[in-house]
Amino acid sequence: MATAQATRHDLSYWQGARYRQGHPRGHYESWFLRANHPVRKLAFWIRYTIFAPHGRPQDAIGELWAIHFDGERRLIRAARSELPIRDCHFAPSGLDVRIGDATLNAGELRGSASGAHCIGWTIKYRDGGTPMIFLPERAYEARLPKAKAVCTRPQVVFDGALEVDGESIAIDGWVGSENHNWGSKHTDTYAWGQVAGFDYAPEAFLECATARLKLGPLWTPPMTIVCLRFGGHDYRLNSGLQLIRAKGAWQGLDWHFDSAQAGVRIHGRIHAAPEDFVSLTYYNPPGGTHTCLNSKLAACELTLERSGERPVTLTTRHRAAFEILT
Repeated sequence: MATAQATRHDLSYWQGARYRQGHPRGHYESWFLRANHPVRKLAFWIRYTIFAPHGRPQDAIGELWAIHFDGERRLIRAARSELPIRDCHFAPSGLDVRIGDATLNAGELRGSASGAHCIGWTIKYRDGGTPMIFLPERAYEARLPKAKAVCTRPQVVFDGALEVDGESIAIDGWVGSENHNWGSKHTDTYAWGQVAGFDYAPEAFLECATARLKLGPLWTPPMTIVCLRFGGHDYRLNSGLQLIRAKGAWQGLDWHFDSAQAGVRIHGRIHAAPEDFVSLTYYNPPGGTHTCLNSKLAACELTLERSGERPVTLTTRHRAAFEILT
């Protein structure tokens, strides 16, 4: 197999499944699509997931998740379904995912999930930029970190419809992203954020995270990665030393981060009100569960400083994705 370095701009490589059926190590893997209405406080998040518990590959399942966020009515509706892995298909190259009758292919997703709410989707998407490689490239082929993430297509445009508890919701030119993550263990705790278009800089794209790992009885210091695409440049503050030097901390639902290297500094804040979050339970391959507080209606204020140039401040009132894993 080609290395990540050699295939950095090969979209099919980054989209392809890492899951190998029957492997006992334990594995989770997700492809998720998210988008915000261009101006209104509305968003959706749809996730196709594999969960294989450590030592029990025969118990692997496919999961379908869907959330509709309506900040105007202060209404969040979430749905989740589980299916046996035998009813699923995941291609090792390109985007070809099926969980039961739900499908995800490059540019189109169809399916439904049910639980406390019923959500169906028929959506197509187009455009988008080159992959945003979030981690240092060599990390994708290494055993550590145990959790990997990449935004395979930033800034895609979605059109179609959601059906939420019988209510039809038009998706007309909503902007968001196509994403892929996988690993043998969820990160122990993190704050994660993404903005696909700021209010007055629609071409800008941000992805960032502050994480801590538990090593036996001890916790690592916070480690922060910030990646920003702006003005035709990718600022990837994600080297090994840099993520330790960077600052990042959240208190409640308010997260601040600050990272600088080689004449570039990016610092900012992501925050949201409690009513803009939904609580989700994620299975962890080694055992146990994590709680994810998930919002796609957060605010973000970000400043980019570069040597010899005036600082640039980017803001969005409610177009930031914000998750806290506990």
